[in-house]
Amino acid sequence: MEFAGYFDHTNLKPEATEADIKKLCEEAKEYGFASVCVNSGYTAIAADCLEDTDVDVCTVVGFPLGSMSTKAKAFEAKQAVEDGADEIDMVINVGALKEGEDDYVIYDISEVRKACGEEVLLKVIIETCLLTEDEKRRACLAAIEAGADFIKTSTGFSTGGATVSDVKFMKETVGKEALVKASGGIRDLKTAKAMIEAGANRLGTSATVEIMKEYLAENNK
Repeated sequence: MEFAGYFDHTNLKPEATEADIKKLCEEAKEYGFASVCVNSGYTAIAADCLEDTDVDVCTVVGFPLGSMSTKAKAFEAKQAVEDGADEIDMVINVGALKEGEDDYVIYDISEVRKACGEEVLLKVIIETCLLTEDEKRRACLAAIEAGADFIKTSTGFSTGGATVSDVKFMKETVGKEALVKASGGIRDLKTAKAMIEAGANRLGTSATVEIMKEYLAENNK
């Protein structure tokens, strides 16, 4: 895989404007990133900007808290797909997981999976910074059972982001059943490489362009 293909070029800021999203898409096209990752209100704009390109549109669902109703998450996912999303990054109900309601967590993810359809990639954000090791394991297993394609570390909006140890743990837990996305706090080339080495198949960051410039400078020496 080309290095740029690891990245979901991300802008999930509440103050992001339509112009910011269009710029995000142009940067993704220029560098050949895997996708742009946007809030659901900007899905259609991103899809229009990226039409006839190899860059996917990734939309977040139930973001960033994950504690909204399952029906609301499923509706948001369905609408995002109708608006042109190729990938959905949903947040689990962290409180339900912590209370041991694993069946509900599986149901919650499954309903979003159904709303996405089979052709759309589903990434499940477990928010590792809020979980114990056992909770991380259970979250990974629930996501696999519900049909997730990726398990993702973080929203980047909570108390911490991706760590090398979490990525390794998640990769060991899911094995070949799912891929791993690291997100949150990936701001330089050294960190990006460490996440990939630990087993991450995709990286979510808003510092993508800076990381790529660093990578290109290093490899043009």
